[in-house]
Amino acid sequence: MLAYEFMQRALIAAVIVGLISPLIGVFLVQRRLALLGDGMGHVAITGVGLAFLTGTEPVLTALIVSILGAFILELVRNKSKAAGDLALALIFYGGIAGGVLLTSLAGGKASTALNQYLFGSLSTVSTQDFLALGGATIVLLLVLLKFGTQIFAMSLDTETAQIQGIRVTAMSVLLTSMAAVTVVVGMRTVGLLLVSAIMIVPVAAAQQLTHSFKATGLLASAIGAFAATGGLTVSFYFDVPPGPTIVLIALGVFVILAVTTTSLHLRHRNEIQEQVPHRH
Repeated sequence: MLAYEFMQRALIAAVIVGLISPLIGVFLVQRRLALLGDGMGHVAITGVGLAFLTGTEPVLTALIVSILGAFILELVRNKSKAAGDLALALIFYGGIAGGVLLTSLAGGKASTALNQYLFGSLSTVSTQDFLALGGATIVLLLVLLKFGTQIFAMSLDTETAQIQGIRVTAMSVLLTSMAAVTVVVGMRTVGLLLVSAIMIVPVAAAQQLTHSFKATGLLASAIGAFAATGGLTVSFYFDVPPGPTIVLIALGVFVILAVTTTSLHLRHRNEIQEQVPHRH
């Protein structure tokens, strides 16, 4: 597999996506915004369609459109939580509809190319995409190092964070923007329709074993990298799309950990009950 240059790029890209996506997803889960990545993914589809129509670079255009959508969404959410939920729903529906319509208007091979962005494609990870991925990842890591503690405090309790002097609105916009960047970063490997899953599923799997925020984030990142590597390998040898394969492996890890931990808890509870003397 590694004899091919494009597979070398794809594998490194997949591992990077697998590592960084859960680090953003753990904040979304903590803030109960697990579906936000889906919303950003749908906005990015509009960006890709716009790029096809205007002849611009899809990754850059999707990134700009997604960040713009993140700002608009957070401004609406800041006014009203109910309005924010409605705005997220509208993004779900409008984003993919706009993307498909713009792609249709672009004509030519745009519709075929759109599938590569929706579900991921091994052969289309170019050197330019790889460099963009690396740059975006470095920016995300720097932002996490600088503002991670504040974003965590905001995700844990908004009111307490505000009392502590944390700019809650700014941190909320920053988190949503980071989710948008992560979605665009992963669209070449995992695909826009499934990239949010690699942000959330490894976190859900890690929560089966961990009890602290930091431990959950680190274990989720490891699970994400494992799923990305395994999914890409299976995709190459069995000629199936990489995105669904990566997500299914992550879901498989979740199921195994959930069943195992549940069985262990039940066994532990039964042992305790057996040790307690029965009263007659």
